[in-house]
Amino acid sequence: MNFLRGVMGGQSAGPQPSGAETIQKLCDRVASSTLLEDRRDAVRALKSLSKKYRIEVGTQAMSYLLQILQTDRSDSEIIGYALDTLYNIISNDGEEEEQEESSQKQPDDLGNQFTEIFIKNQDNVTLLLSLLEEFDFHVRWPGVKLLTAMLKNQCPQVQSIILESPQGVSRLMDLLADSREVIRNDGLLLLQQLTKGNAAIQKIVAFENAFERLLDIITEEGNSDGGIVVEDCLLLILNLLKNNSSNQNFFKEGSYIQRMKPWFEVGDDNSGWSAQKVTNLHLMLQLVRVMVSPVNPPGATSSCQKFMYHCGLLQQLCTILMATGVPADILTETINTVSEVIRGSQLNQDYFASVNAPSNPPRPAIVVLLMSMVNERQPFVLRCAVLYCFQCFLYKNQKGQGEIVSTLLPSTIDANSISAGQLLCGGLFSNDSLSNWCAAVALAHALQDNLTQKEQLLRVQLATSLGNPPVSLLQQCTNILSQGDKITRKGSKIQTRVGLLMLLCTWMTNCPIAVTHFLHNQPNVPFLTGQIAENLGEDEQLVQGLCALLLGICIFYNDNSLENYTKEKLKQLIEKRIGKEIFIEKLGFINKHELYSRAAQKPQPIFSSPEQMLFDHEFTKLVKELEVVITKAVHKSSEEEKKEEEVKKTLEQHDSIVTRYKELIREQDSQINELKKQVTSLRGDNEQFQSTLAQQLSQIQQHKDQYNVLKLKLGKENQQQHISSDGAQINGIQSEEVSRLHEEMSELRKQHEVLQAKLAEKESLIETMKLEGTQPTGNTAENVEPNSDQHKVLETLKAQVQSQMSQIHQLQMEREELLKKTESSVAAVGSAEDATASRIAELEKRLSSMQGETEKLKNEVQSLSNAKAELEQQLNTANSSAAILQNEKSKLQKEVAESKKEQDDLLMLLADQDQKISSLKNKLKDLGEPIEDEDDLDSKDQDDDDDEGDDDEEEDEDEDDEEDEDDS
Repeated sequence: MNFLRGVMGGQSAGPQPSGAETIQKLCDRVASSTLLEDRRDAVRALKSLSKKYRIEVGTQAMSYLLQILQTDRSDSEIIGYALDTLYNIISNDGEEEEQEESSQKQPDDLGNQFTEIFIKNQDNVTLLLSLLEEFDFHVRWPGVKLLTAMLKNQCPQVQSIILESPQGVSRLMDLLADSREVIRNDGLLLLQQLTKGNAAIQKIVAFENAFERLLDIITEEGNSDGGIVVEDCLLLILNLLKNNSSNQNFFKEGSYIQRMKPWFEVGDDNSGWSAQKVTNLHLMLQLVRVMVSPVNPPGATSSCQKFMYHCGLLQQLCTILMATGVPADILTETINTVSEVIRGSQLNQDYFASVNAPSNPPRPAIVVLLMSMVNERQPFVLRCAVLYCFQCFLYKNQKGQGEIVSTLLPSTIDANSISAGQLLCGGLFSNDSLSNWCAAVALAHALQDNLTQKEQLLRVQLATSLGNPPVSLLQQCTNILSQGDKITRKGSKIQTRVGLLMLLCTWMTNCPIAVTHFLHNQPNVPFLTGQIAENLGEDEQLVQGLCALLLGICIFYNDNSLENYTKEKLKQLIEKRIGKEIFIEKLGFINKHELYSRAAQKPQPIFSSPEQMLFDHEFTKLVKELEVVITKAVHKSSEEEKKEEEVKKTLEQHDSIVTRYKELIREQDSQINELKKQVTSLRGDNEQFQSTLAQQLSQIQQHKDQYNVLKLKLGKENQQQHISSDGAQINGIQSEEVSRLHEEMSELRKQHEVLQAKLAEKESLIETMKLEGTQPTGNTAENVEPNSDQHKVLETLKAQVQSQMSQIHQLQMEREELLKKTESSVAAVGSAEDATASRIAELEKRLSSMQGETEKLKNEVQSLSNAKAELEQQLNTANSSAAILQNEKSKLQKEVAESKKEQDDLLMLLADQDQKISSLKNKLKDLGEPIEDEDDLDSKDQDDDDDEGDDDEEEDEDEDDEEDEDDS
């Protein structure tokens, strides 16, 4: 209290003030002091009292502290004190509280109450977020701690306020970029609390580049060898990815999965595994499992599995799986992780099947894992993990199922080698009930939805003892099942029987051959009915339910091949010995079991103790499917079954007819489509030929135009000009250059003529001067000087003559070169004309061939069109004829029916008339009237006819006599 006396200025004498009074005075001082130093001292004093007098400071000083945060924001020291004080009264962390005897006992929910008071006004949270933008350590660090404590106490409410605040989440993300590790690490803790259970905030944080920053921090800290900062980063990434498909997709598309591979690069020396490294690797493996969890959408899981294989992550996990010196819990989690990475992925399952353990000789990883599963000395969680791995390896993997079953079949494999089938059989018939159950479930997964392997497994023969014949695997399972508790085993009493019943139910589902083999063994059906009919305890109810399920499968999938055990006889047996209602009741014991619903939730077998391992996830799905159909099958009578069979046959016949018509329609559609494709291709070829033809025609026309232009030019000019101009044109020389050369040649000729004239003049002058020099003169002395001048002039003229001669020679050389060029141009013109002519001939030839092909194609198209039209016409005619014939047929049938009816009516009338006539005759006879029989009447009619014939003959004779008299 000495510190309080110094702050409050109290006297040493007199009674000491209570804590509440001191806090009240400090609050008054904060509210009334005008000097910043006084307010700062008062807030510092409140901070020191806030841990011991948490309730008093919280109830009295919170409003004043919030006022300080608003008004004294410029002073970082007082802001820091205020934030620390608020943190002390809101935080529920008890590590920093001073444990004194006189300290008051604080309620557990005190922090929640103060947090609720603080966030009642949302502006307080907004103010706190704005303070986090301050770079000052004394402001930012206590602000981060305060917001973290509030999120721990009232997470959903604070999350909603931050989400509504503009740039609220972005401000908090800036904490990860702080260079001060304390603030950055506390910022990680803050973001962990912020992202719990809020998908909207998780998405915002992810799209604020959180994955990149967090992975960079993990790399900087040394991956799995890092400290608690790596753990915090991994926890935050798990929060962002768990149950958030959007963030998982973003993580995958951002190529962040491949950055996880270095995490699992453990060295050869695995002896030193620190507790922090084990924790980090646990979280890293959980992060991998989150990306490939069975509860994720199938498409997303499949793509992540492929990506993990291609980037080498699966290979790295398998390396840890087969490494030595790895802690048991890390090995168990690695097995579970590999299980979900390969589950349902054929590519990954094939790779896992090829992995070998580094042993001598090398053994497949599957065999090594199964050895651990059937070994009762191994940890329980490890055996569960191996079973899950085996189940995931066989999930939707018919190839793997066939490989496992093939190891059970008779073969020429080395007897010294250990196979998966041998291990499963050994576990199935061992004295450990957990090994029995695991082996039975593993073998059931090798048969799941695979009729071929179910039939193949019937071939498996087991040698029981020396001298006895081998028995089938099915028979051996039923033998062990019938023995019940007679065989002493370690573990649960019913676990072995439950496992065997699950195996038999899976085996015989949708496999009538297996049902026949099972029923062929006479004791099996009485054993099942006896088990179901008995009144046993609660522990045996599950076995009774599974026996009822197995017997129901024998009814539903029975092909009636055994006369003594047909469907009807089995149902009669149930009704006599058990009763249908009791049978259905016993069948319902399965899904009412408490462990059934737990196993139905997730594919991974997670049990707290070996005794709880009774149900498998896939078997629960099978029970759900079979329970309804078995109930219906038991209640159906034989007549209903016959009717159903007849209906099924009728439907099958109808379906076969419909199928045939559909196939016929498909064939016709395919033929029509082929014809359409042919017509389309022919049209395309025709259009292509037409375009090619048009192009070549245009080219030919262009060549013809060029040829005509050249011909006109050749006709206008003379032969030499024609040759030179054509040669120049063909060789790329323009007409202007040719004319310029002609002009130069004419100028050179003129210069040559001028120089020749000058030369002649000079020569004549020289001759005259020579003649003058030979004549004698009298005055020699006078003529010396003129002669010397003339000599100089003569030399000059000679020099000029020499230079002009050289120029003339040079011009002659140029002239010869021009003549040579002209001759070469003429030759080029001739060759160009020949090439043009040959080109024209070739083009004309191609044109004629193309025209022929075009005509041919046109004819083919026309013929096809005509054929198509004829076919359509024939089809229409046939359809109309068929319709007419059908109408005529119906009319004729109707007429025949009417005629038949009329005939029947007439016959009825005649019969009635005959009856009436006979009755009337009888009456007349009774009255004594003479009645002639029909025979008498017929004879009388005959006599009358004879008399009439005689009379006619006499008349003819009389007529002949009269004619003779007339003639005479």
